[in-house]
Amino acid sequence: MEIVCIDKIDSTHLFMCKKARKGDIDKPFALYALEQTGGVGSRDNSWQSQRGNLHLSFCLKRENLAPDLPLSSLSIYFAFLFKEVLVANGSCVWLKYPNDLYLDDKKVGGVMSAKINDFIIISTGINTKFAPFNAATLDINVDLADLVDKFAKEIEKNLSWKEIFSKYMIEFQKSKNYSFHYDGKEVPLDSVLLCDDGSILFQNKRIYSLR
Repeated sequence: MEIVCIDKIDSTHLFMCKKARKGDIDKPFALYALEQTGGVGSRDNSWQSQRGNLHLSFCLKRENLAPDLPLSSLSIYFAFLFKEVLVANGSCVWLKYPNDLYLDDKKVGGVMSAKINDFIIISTGINTKFAPFNAATLDINVDLADLVDKFAKEIEKNLSWKEIFSKYMIEFQKSKNYSFHYDGKEVPLDSVLLCDDGSILFQNKRIYSLR
């Protein structure tokens, strides 16, 4: 996988989406920036960050992904992969449903996804050095280039959704003290059932994260 580092950009996610729409990418590609000035997050929220944090996006073709991976659960799948890499390097980070990386009860990062034509864009922002108010900084020291390389290698293993979900089912129990935003409302996660495609069942209705 080709990996490119740039000094400054408005948003790695928006840049990758634009490139995918124009057909400028034809193979797996990763871009990370040392500084990001206009980051975006889930539900069209802005992602505030500082120079020194991780601002990273991957562009993959659907054919590069595990055949059993539900597109509606891309963020869960990749967030869990990234979490596993961080934990393997000594972090105590965990994945709060569906796409937030947490340390204890504070957010340290997040993952979002987009499907454009035959491409999948996976983006993550992690507070590796600095955190805004009421958020957390990663609990381990990392070299950004090394961390991005490890993330890329984990993606290239092409682990099945079944394998990832079997582990995530256990971790999901930690999320039950929190709520999930859906249709402008907060859904308490202690009242839902996690389904094997990554959706949650609430009041006999399946809800997909689609982030």
